[in-house]
Amino acid sequence: MRFVDSASVMVEAGKGGRGCLSFRREKYIPDGGPDGGDGGDGGSIYFRGQEGLNTLSEFRYNRLYRAKNGLPGEGSDRRGKSAIDMYVEVPLGTKIIDLSTDEVIGEITLHKQDLLVAKGGFHGLGNARFKSSINRAPRQTSPGTPGEVREIGLELNVMADVGLLGMPNAGKSSLIRQISGARPKVADYPFTTLHPNLGVVKAGNNHFVMADIPGLLEKASEGVGLGFEFLKHLSRAKALLHVIDILPADGSDPASNYLTIEAELKKFDDELFEKPRLLAINKIDLIQEDKRDKIIKDFLKTVKYKGNAFNISALNGMGCKSLVFGLYGLIEEKDEEE
Repeated sequence: MRFVDSASVMVEAGKGGRGCLSFRREKYIPDGGPDGGDGGDGGSIYFRGQEGLNTLSEFRYNRLYRAKNGLPGEGSDRRGKSAIDMYVEVPLGTKIIDLSTDEVIGEITLHKQDLLVAKGGFHGLGNARFKSSINRAPRQTSPGTPGEVREIGLELNVMADVGLLGMPNAGKSSLIRQISGARPKVADYPFTTLHPNLGVVKAGNNHFVMADIPGLLEKASEGVGLGFEFLKHLSRAKALLHVIDILPADGSDPASNYLTIEAELKKFDDELFEKPRLLAINKIDLIQEDKRDKIIKDFLKTVKYKGNAFNISALNGMGCKSLVFGLYGLIEEKDEEE
C-alpha cells in the first residue's frame, strides 16, 4: 500500500427536513387548528481520530462523504426524524483545511477526538409554529436549510515518539522489525520503505512509538529522492535516531553518508535539526571483532560526534536492548523539559 500524506475530499452535510402544512381534522371537532410539525435536522459530518491508522490512502478512493437529510415534519405536531451524524475516521496527526479559504479548521491529535467539518442543515418549521392571536389558521411553513458543503484538504504528519532517519538501506526497517511488532518490507535494494511504518517498542514496563521514515538522499530537502514529503514527518517526533550502515554494500563512505543526512536536516528546518537524537551504528556483525573498535572510533572522530552512540546489529539484535532503553531515557528527558 502506497503511503499518502495528503488528500482532498468533498463533504456534504444533510439538509434539514421541511416543515409540514397540516390542520387538525377530527369528527365533531370543527376548526381544529394548525398541527403541522417541524422537520428534522440534517446530519453533520465529523472527522474522528483513530489510533492505528497511519495513511490517508482510503481518501484517494472515497472522495465524497454525504450525510443524510432530516425527514419532513408530519401532521398531529409530529416532528420529522433528525438524521444521524456521520463520523469519518482519520489518523492522528491529520490537519483539516478548508480548501476554498485555506483556513485550517483544526487538527486531530487524540484518539476519538471529534472535529466538526460540515454542519447539518436546520430543520424547517411546521405551520403550527406560526399560529398567533391574529393568525389562527396559518398556511406558512419553512423549508429546512441546506447543510454545509466543503472541499476539505487533509494533511498527515506521522505522530511518533522516535523518528528513524538515515540513508536508504541503512537498516532502519530491519531495526524496527527487531525491536517492535511492526513488519515493514526489508530487501537489499534502496527505497523498500515507501511509507512510514509505526511500531510500538517496549522498554521494560514502558513503551514508545517509533516511525520508520523512508531513506533520504543528498538534496532531500529540495525534493530529491522521496524528498521533503517525508522529512516533514520527522517534525512531530520527540527524538530522532540516526541509523548508519558502518559497512555500506555500495562501497560509500559511512562518515560522508552521516554528514549528508545531518546537512539535509539543517537545510530543511533548524528546529528539526535541534531535536535530541542518538546514533545507532548498524551492521557491526559484518566487521571482524578485532577491527570493530578502531573502525567505529575512526568514524566517530571523522564526523566529530559527541553524543551517545550505540553499536548494534539490527539483523541479530546485538546491542538493540541497550539502544531501546537509551531512546526511552531520551524521550523521558524531553517530556520533563516540556
